[in-house]
Amino acid sequence: MPRKALTPFWKSVSRCGVVASWATTNTMEPLIYSDDYIAGIFKRVKTIAIIGASPKPHRASHRVMKFLQERGYRVIPVNTRKNDGFIHGEKVYNSLADIPDDFQMVDIFRNIERAIDITDEAIALLAAKSIETIWMQLEIRDDAAATRAEDAGIQMVMDRCPAIEIRRLVGSGHLPT
Repeated sequence: MPRKALTPFWKSVSRCGVVASWATTNTMEPLIYSDDYIAGIFKRVKTIAIIGASPKPHRASHRVMKFLQERGYRVIPVNTRKNDGFIHGEKVYNSLADIPDDFQMVDIFRNIERAIDITDEAIALLAAKSIETIWMQLEIRDDAAATRAEDAGIQMVMDRCPAIEIRRLVGSGHLPT
């Protein structure tokens, strides 16, 4: 089970304990994901689509993409404004639907306002692209998106960075070095 059974896992306070102004509900519960849940995702996933991937080296999405590639994942960049080139050797696509290959995880590096639309696009492509997980980066959370994803059978992780989680799980022995 990915979360404690007592409360829905997407009700939130921010990582520093401050009530998040972007939360979509009034019930503020911390996000809780077990190490086994997160590690299980990384053990199953082979290909990740990153929404909001940037060609700019100072951007977090650029660095996270490179880190994930170095860990052996294929990472496909999606960027509606920079879709005419390549990032870290991978062709950039305009949308998830434009990606010709299957991918198991969608990593959202976009603002909260786009999270529900991206989630809906992933749900629509669920069977065609073999999507299993939607991952929302640090400070990206949306209760409605989480509910829709879970109802469609997609695993959801919010307010987490895969690079941070992989390093942490390698250190704890949940993932191989």
